[in-house]
Parts: sequence; structure tokens; C-alpha cells
Amino acid sequence: MIVRRVEALGKFLDTDDGKNLLAGVKRASNILGIEEKKDKRSYSGAPDAGLLESPEEKALASAIAAAKSEAGAAVAKEDFAGAMSVLAKLRPTVDAFFDKVKVNADDKAVRENRLKLLNEIREATRAVADFSKIEG
Repeated sequence: MIVRRVEALGKFLDTDDGKNLLAGVKRASNILGIEEKKDKRSYSGAPDAGLLESPEEKALASAIAAAKSEAGAAVAKEDFAGAMSVLAKLRPTVDAFFDKVKVNADDKAVRENRLKLLNEIREATRAVADFSKIEG
């Protein structure tokens, strides 16, 4: 099972979607790491849908929810290639989020909510693999 998971991950990371999603996940993890260290706290927990301001935030929250459900179901069936395919769908919304949204907003509640959204990216991909451990 582990070998199949690693093989599926390797094939996924050889694609443009895989490389770009890895970059987005690492960016989210790096921002979270910096902010969690600075603030001396974790940004776990679900973001508040009422605080999602931009279309990109809303789209990302929706895409993450779908990906977590679908990838979890695929992993449960040991369909690791299918789980990677599901994660690939996150790429455009992650890219759009980072292109259009300022994570460290002036409003404290909005900033916290956006950091929780970044944590959701990290958690969604962890269902398949810990992307923070991947070089590249």
C-alpha cells in the first residue's frame, strides 16, 4: 500500500498540476509557520464562512471541502491516483487565492480566518501525503 501511495505521488508530482499544487501547499505552510510562530498559536479549525470576503476565498473554501471529502474517500479505497487527481483540482483555486488575496489583512478576524483557510489547504493534502516533507 505504501509503495502504491508513493508511486501515485511521484507520478502526480511529475505533472504541472502536481508541481504547482506542491508550490502552493508549501507557500501556505510557510506562511502558517511564520504566523503561528510569531503569534504563538495554531490556526487550526474551520474558517468562518461569514468572514470569507472575496470570490477567491469562497471558491477556495468550497474547493477544499470537496477535495477533503473526495480525496478521503479515494484514500479509503486505496485509490491513491484518484486522490491525487482530486487534489489536482485545488490548483487553480489555490493559485487564484494567492494571486488576489492578502492573507495578512488589517482586520484581525479576517486575517485569522484566512490563516485557517491556509491550514485547510495543508490538511486537505495531508489526507494523501505530507507535502511539507517533499523536496522541490
